Amino acid sequence: MNTAAGPAPKPVNNRSSDVLLEVALYVFAVLFLIVLMYPLYFIVIASFSDPSAVANGRVWLYPQGFTLDGYKELFKHDNIWTGYGNTILYTVVGTAIGLIVNISAAYALSRKDLVGRKFLSLFFIFTMFFSGGLIPTFLTIRDFHLYDTFLVMVLPFSVVVYDIIVARTFFQSSIPGDLWEAAQIDGCGNIRYFISVVLPLSKAIISVLGLWIAVGYWNSYFNALIYLKNPDLHPLQLILRNILITNQMQTALGSGEAAQIAMRLANMMRYSVIIIATVPIMCVYPFVQKYFNQGVMIGAVKE
Repeated sequence: MNTAAGPAPKPVNNRSSDVLLEVALYVFAVLFLIVLMYPLYFIVIASFSDPSAVANGRVWLYPQGFTLDGYKELFKHDNIWTGYGNTILYTVVGTAIGLIVNISAAYALSRKDLVGRKFLSLFFIFTMFFSGGLIPTFLTIRDFHLYDTFLVMVLPFSVVVYDIIVARTFFQSSIPGDLWEAAQIDGCGNIRYFISVVLPLSKAIISVLGLWIAVGYWNSYFNALIYLKNPDLHPLQLILRNILITNQMQTALGSGEAAQIAMRLANMMRYSVIIIATVPIMCVYPFVQKYFNQGVMIGAVKE
């Protein structure tokens, strides 16, 4: 019997198809990036452009009728610097408190030997769907003597259940149980193990949660609107909101040339406010970027 095999088939050359697929992916990625980034770029160039050019659709790739009047008008209000200082203070202190309480709670809920672990988890999750409401919350803050104080911006709303769930999942999927057993053999207690072993291994999730919490505090104005009466305690977002509302009222109440001037300033300030409010917090992102994707993906995978 002739068992000689025939000629071996020639390998299929998929090089060209792989190159086409790679080119297509790069083109799609570039187009997607343009779609995402152009609105941000437009806000920047519009803040330096004449408002009439923006309204007529003549601003596309670069500023038209370059002007800094919007920024000059905003910085005439001295309370902007007070707002910047308050917002930075709220963000730094609030982020520190938020990380402490959320990371600690998440680690405790990740421990399988925690008594009542399932009940406590359900207790936390319940608050994501049902809250006490605005009026009961206001009365509680007033009775605790937190109304119109610095602490009302950083203490009552520091616990975020979603952050706890993400961090808990990270601890369950990324911190091996064998480490705790080895630490116990060496005489390590729970607190020391958490501080000396768990936290150094959790830089990714700490960075992610820190960024989320910081952005939340930086953009927060509603809590200040409800619970702060003293203007010296107002954050930047609330001050900018009040400036825009005041300018719009002047536009509505004015007439003739004064109304036109007020409307022009309002249109210029609209884009300048966005730049002033967002650029500082955007500068923080590059410092946590290397941890961001890793922390989100690991913390989002359920064991």
